[in-house]
Amino acid sequence: MTVAHEHPSEGTDRTRLVPALAAATARLASAGVASPRVDAELLVAHVLGVGRGRLLLIDTVRADELRRFEDLVERRAARVPLQHLLGTAAFRHLELEVGDGVFVPRPETELLAGWGVEHTAPGATVVDLCSGSGAIALSVAQEARPALVVAVERSPRALAFLRRNASAVRVVEADVTDPDILPDLRGQVDVVLCNPPYVPDGTAVPPEVADHDPAEAVFGGADGLDVIRPVIRLAAELLRAGGVVGIEHDDVHGAEVPELLRADGRFTAVTAHNDLTGRPRYATAQRV
Repeated sequence: MTVAHEHPSEGTDRTRLVPALAAATARLASAGVASPRVDAELLVAHVLGVGRGRLLLIDTVRADELRRFEDLVERRAARVPLQHLLGTAAFRHLELEVGDGVFVPRPETELLAGWGVEHTAPGATVVDLCSGSGAIALSVAQEARPALVVAVERSPRALAFLRRNASAVRVVEADVTDPDILPDLRGQVDVVLCNPPYVPDGTAVPPEVADHDPAEAVFGGADGLDVIRPVIRLAAELLRAGGVVGIEHDDVHGAEVPELLRADGRFTAVTAHNDLTGRPRYATAQRV
């Protein structure tokens, strides 16, 4: 990526921002990045230490700023996730620290988190299974008034990010497929939420996912349900009567996950939910 430089009379090497952004956008588009203009703007705003909305007020960038921007653009063109380059991921009202070893939270998961917030009464106990960066757990802790939020994660690398992000929640290192975890909370939980690994093995995924998201946080076995099945059983054990569960799933699981909830026999009010694109995205139910 190259842009023309200006050399003002004071001798400071500066470059106009508009053509620099245009060149970055073209580079990212040629690399197959889905949102090249937005990514370019976020990257230069990061370099300049300003909000994206303030870019309209900036006419030129210094030579060192341009070099840093061009380096980030090349890394993004190599399909390093934008959030890894920025060091944070936006999620609802949060900025979460992310990087290699932790799943980058996706916008569609904000819907499940929002459902969790809506169903968390003051003083409630909430458990977030497969917590990763802590996106769901922290959203509920910040936006509702629970007495306790417990974030469960097994990956040591993900736990490092979770602990840095999750000062407002209780972090538990455990495998959600272990039926014996959280013995002190059996029958005491009001809301269970989970964004598990659910992509069926062998499914083609973008380079950002294949090369940077941990596979154990993405793929869920041959049919994508290897973690969801034990999570449903665990949720039934954790929830009090009348408590609720919400589980995100792949868009191919729109019928399977609600059916698994019904087949367990301990849930009622099983409901399928679509995301904003109309694709099946999560299922909810209430403990009998």
